Amino acid sequence: MKKIFYLILCLALNSCFMFKENGIEVKIKNNSSEPITNVEFTTTERIEIIKVERIEPNESITEFLSMKINKSDGAYTLTFNRANGMKELSGGGYYTNGGSLDHWVDFEVENDTTIVKFDGPIY
Repeated sequence: MKKIFYLILCLALNSCFMFKENGIEVKIKNNSSEPITNVEFTTTERIEIIKVERIEPNESITEFLSMKINKSDGAYTLTFNRANGMKELSGGGYYTNGGSLDHWVDFEVENDTTIVKFDGPIY
């Protein structure tokens, strides 16, 4: 009887992962002293794009980038304009066969740099 219970428990837990949408959660926090504008987060394939017009200093946004149509390998890209008009590009991470290897990515925009943190898979 215990074996059946554990079997049902394992099947129930695994079924939760079957319905999880393919994609990645992105958080962009503006730690700089100026607003950033024309913020875009996407994949190499540029099928879906998260667009935010403006993020004020000490504000953050959190969005989910759906990757259910992606089919190939690639990386993630964040682009935005600083207050002085300079366009910045920050990228990284990796997805394969259209599937995200990470659950989330955090971008922290500083006055002179952008810090990127990915949640890597646990094997």
